Amino acid sequence: MTSRTLQTALLCLLAAALSSCGRSTTQGDDHTSSDHESAPAQTGPSNAVDIPSSVRQNLGITFVQAEVRRVEQTLRVPGHFEYLPSARREYRLTLSGRVELLVDQFDAVETGTPLFRIDSPDWRSLKQQLVDAESAVERVEARLQSFGPLREAHRNHEKQLEQTIEIRQERVAQIESVAQAGGGRVAELNTARDAVATAQAELAEILEKEAEIEATEIEAKSERAAAVSKRLYLLHTASTLLRQPVDALTSIVDTEHAPEPRWKTIASVEVLATDNGIVEQVMLTQGAWAEVSQNVVTIVQPDRLRFKASGLQTDLGLLRDGLDATVVPPTSSRNRNVIDMMDSMHGTIMLGPGGNPEERTIDLYVVPDSLSAWARAGMSAQLEIVTDASASPTLAIPAAAVQRDGLVPVFFRRDPQNPDRAVRVEADLGRDDGRWVVVNSGVRAGDEVVLDGAFQLMLATASAGTQQRGGHFHADGTFHEGEDK
Repeated sequence: MTSRTLQTALLCLLAAALSSCGRSTTQGDDHTSSDHESAPAQTGPSNAVDIPSSVRQNLGITFVQAEVRRVEQTLRVPGHFEYLPSARREYRLTLSGRVELLVDQFDAVETGTPLFRIDSPDWRSLKQQLVDAESAVERVEARLQSFGPLREAHRNHEKQLEQTIEIRQERVAQIESVAQAGGGRVAELNTARDAVATAQAELAEILEKEAEIEATEIEAKSERAAAVSKRLYLLHTASTLLRQPVDALTSIVDTEHAPEPRWKTIASVEVLATDNGIVEQVMLTQGAWAEVSQNVVTIVQPDRLRFKASGLQTDLGLLRDGLDATVVPPTSSRNRNVIDMMDSMHGTIMLGPGGNPEERTIDLYVVPDSLSAWARAGMSAQLEIVTDASASPTLAIPAAAVQRDGLVPVFFRRDPQNPDRAVRVEADLGRDDGRWVVVNSGVRAGDEVVLDGAFQLMLATASAGTQQRGGHFHADGTFHEGEDK
């Protein structure tokens, strides 16, 4: 088809929709229009257009309210969403071994979900060290328990020796009394004295042994402290490797043989998710052997986002931390098939510490108070920054609602008295910020203007001399110029 024919086809399609050329089947209607039913195209200008629900649906017409905004004080910069540094967590190997993956990419995981399992010889070696440490603690404990009875036996022996010495000293005293009276024998006295000396020597040996026992017990206590510390260090190492608390590893569980600490029952290391999120990447293949520090799974929290924009360095005089900002979608439409332009997010800006000397920009960051459903990492959007909140706002409409009929800017205001009619208004415009434009007359705050479909309405109400002769469409979608014969 020639360009003239295409233009004619478009105009006739609009005219057919606006003048109900060929009624279409609607839900609840039990009849359809004739295949050849048509109406002549509108040939004169009009400042009002009938837009019943069928026309709004066919042309995809949407509306947006005129609102007061600080257009002149609004700075608009491009940017994109990115993850906060704390939104991403990598799960790396703490032990070398064979990896068994338990999740796939893009799986949603919760805290405690198993991510992968490691069959590691290093873990079995650590378990053996823990067993040896447990045995060392038990041996020292057994030695310490023997010191009590041994000390008690020495004390009893000491008491007996003291009693023996006392008795023998009394015997010596008796013999000495007799000897002084002239009736004693020197040999018997010497024997008694030797018995006392022997008992005193034995008592000294007992006291010496008690001192040795005391020193040995102190040494054993030191050994016990060292063994307990070694066991604790090994348990903390296991806790780090397994990403589980020490209390959980030392809890007693029932086994086929006897109750044992839980760490003894762990044959392979299972890594669990520590936060909710989505599996962003899986870095290994199933069953691969990997070394320590190898990244296996990366988990992201998709709701932990910030918006990063690039402001011009020449605007630094207007920018400062704490300014109110709005993240707006990249589209200027309210069509249900795209992101609604009014679905925005609010926050305050923070200036980045550096800039880009080649592009002469500075980084701006905003963490939205709440996220819209369309916010995704890498999603581009725009950042609106109000540089002067004290300035008086003005009435504005989206720039996308304004169309050009030749050199004349026009927009369509929905009739407040008849929502099925739109009134064509020649726009008296002021400043714009690239997305919203000031309207000096023709509309009031809260009035609805046509956003999507404004171009088609402009064509349907085009000025005289620009309108082409219409045609009609058949039910099969074919177009013919002129009226149906």
